[in-house]
Amino acid sequence: MHIGILTGGGDCPGLNAVIRAVTLALVRQGAVRVTGIERGFHGLLKGCSRTLTPQGVADILAVGGTILGSHNSCDPFGFEGRDRSDEALAYARELGLDGLVVIGGDGTMGIAHRLALRGLPVVGVPKTIDNDLPGTDRTFGFDSAVAIVSEALDRIATTARSHQRVMIVETMGRYAGWIALEGGLAGGADVILLPELPFSVDAVAAHARQREAAGLHTVICIAEGARAAGEGLTVRERIAGSPDPLRLGGVSAWLQQRLQPLVTSEVRSTLLGHVQRGGTPTAYDRVLATRFGWHAAALVLQGCFGRMVALQGDTIVSHAIETVAGRSRPVPADDTLLHVARGTGVMLGQ
Repeated sequence: MHIGILTGGGDCPGLNAVIRAVTLALVRQGAVRVTGIERGFHGLLKGCSRTLTPQGVADILAVGGTILGSHNSCDPFGFEGRDRSDEALAYARELGLDGLVVIGGDGTMGIAHRLALRGLPVVGVPKTIDNDLPGTDRTFGFDSAVAIVSEALDRIATTARSHQRVMIVETMGRYAGWIALEGGLAGGADVILLPELPFSVDAVAAHARQREAAGLHTVICIAEGARAAGEGLTVRERIAGSPDPLRLGGVSAWLQQRLQPLVTSEVRSTLLGHVQRGGTPTAYDRVLATRFGWHAAALVLQGCFGRMVALQGDTIVSHAIETVAGRSRPVPADDTLLHVARGTGVMLGQ
C-alpha cells in the first residue's frame, strides 16, 4: 500500500505531529509506503513529493509549521483560472497512491471531498487555529493560538494598567470568534467582541468610561471578523483564485479611531497577526495531533476512506468528509463560555 500525506491551507502548530504519527503508524505495518506531497495541493499540480520515513520524522514533534510546506490558495479545481484537477489526479496515479491523508480546514476538506468523488480515496484530519470546523470539538493548533493570545493580553494589560489606557488586541479567527472568546477569557479581557455578536461602539465606549470613572484601564479582545452593528467586515485584501479570497484584518484600528473621541483615556490597538500561527505547539496540541494522526492511519489500514477524524468529548470519532466539507462552526448563541463571560462581568459589545 502506498499512502500520500499533504498539509493544505494555512500553517499551524501541530501539523508536524500529525505527519509524524501517520508516518510512524503506517510504516510500522511493514507493507505501507508513505509519501509527503509538498506545499499542499500545489504539490500534486507541480509534481513535488518526498518519501517519508521514521528517521525523517523522528525530531519534528515539537516543531511548528509543516516540514512539507503548505499553500493556502491552490484549489486544483480552479487554480490559475482553470480546472486542473485532472493534473492533480494524474500525478497521484503516477506516484501509485492508494490513498491520501489530507490535513486541513474547511476549504481543504472541500477540495479533498471533490478529489474523492473523482476517484482518489482520502482520509481527513481537521486542522485550523480558528477551531471553526464542524463535527469536532477541537482542532489542533487552536490551543496553541489561544495560549499566544492569552500571553499577549497579559503583557498588554501591564501597559494598559500603567497608563490607564484602553488597549485593543485583535486576534485571528476568520468568521468565528473562538480564538477571541477563549483567549480573551484566559487573558482576563474586560471586553470581548465576536463576529457572532455585532457590537455597539457607543456601548463599548460607555463601558470604558465607566471603568475610567473607577480608575480602571480597559483591555478589549476583538476577533478579526467582528463588526459593529450595521457595518461590514474589515477586509485587508482580496486574493483572486483562493478558496477563501477575503483576508480580514484591521478592525482593531477601525475601533480605535471610533472609540478615541468617546473616551478620555488614550486608545491603542495591536494586531497579533501571524504570531498566533507560529512557534512550538502546546502539549495539548501535540497530543491531540498525535491522536488524530494515529486514528487517520487506522482508518487507512481499515480501508475506511472518505472519513475525517474528529474529537467529541474525549473520544476520537470520524465523520463522512462530505458532512464537513466547506462548512464552518461559529460560536453558538447559547454557548456556555458566553454565559461564563457575561456572568463574570465581561462585556460582549451589546
